[in-house]
Amino acid sequence: MIYCSGMAKKQIMIKKTNGQIVPFDEKKVRNSLKRVGADKKIIEDILKVVQKNIKPRFSTTQVYSLVNRELRMRSPWIAARYNLREAIVKMGPAGFNFEKYVASVLSAYGYRTELPDTYQGACVWHEIDVTAEKEGRRSFIEAKFRHDFHAAVNIKDTLSTWARFLDLVDGARVDLCPHFDEAWIVTNARFTDQSLQYGHCKNMMLIGWNHPEERSFAQMVDVDALYPVTTIKDLKKNEIESFANSNIMLCRDVIGMDTDSLKNVTGIGAKRLDVIAKQCSQIVLGDKG
Repeated sequence: MIYCSGMAKKQIMIKKTNGQIVPFDEKKVRNSLKRVGADKKIIEDILKVVQKNIKPRFSTTQVYSLVNRELRMRSPWIAARYNLREAIVKMGPAGFNFEKYVASVLSAYGYRTELPDTYQGACVWHEIDVTAEKEGRRSFIEAKFRHDFHAAVNIKDTLSTWARFLDLVDGARVDLCPHFDEAWIVTNARFTDQSLQYGHCKNMMLIGWNHPEERSFAQMVDVDALYPVTTIKDLKKNEIESFANSNIMLCRDVIGMDTDSLKNVTGIGAKRLDVIAKQCSQIVLGDKG
């Protein structure tokens, strides 16, 4: 962003979560708002507020909070989409619900997914998060859930995933487990530089919050509105678990079922389900909901 003070212009420097000081990029805010369905007027109005209130050394978290506050006042359903990262964290604290969510997202992209529990490699048994198959290729997927926004998938995580993949490949040769063609890591966090370097060297598929640039995890969700049920702000813990235990992780799955069917599988009351379904419809369909 260019900040004007009289005739002088200067860049506002902000602090990223990794501590790096960088120029504030107005384009990133604009693109993120456009991606979740904000119209031109909302985008411009929010950018004016940001330009007025941003200060040197603001953290990216402070910028996000400022944008989110303004968005909630203008369009609650767009704000819900914008809060995707918090919605994913609400699946925790354990990572099993995130594994189910990853499987649901990949299923929407045409993969046949499973959460198989364990497979025997050549040397040891391995807990398996997700497997996905498409066009004759089977992928071994580790879903790395991070409750802390500032956490990362580091080189040790990537090395461990690759070693487990190789043991499963060896196990498949002696018919101990199915054959896997690819090793993936999918995470709601970022990858360290070393982790990316090693993973790319081994031709692993690394999908993080903002990596790869052309198809990050956030983009995969936004493009087809694959928002989790936890996007609903007032969803209770027991309701989250009821949906997860019923393998209903996506808002679009909720609006694809009638109330009686949802009640039978989740045990949630009909009136409450109607409220949840209405909010899901707005989140998925926007102004059409």
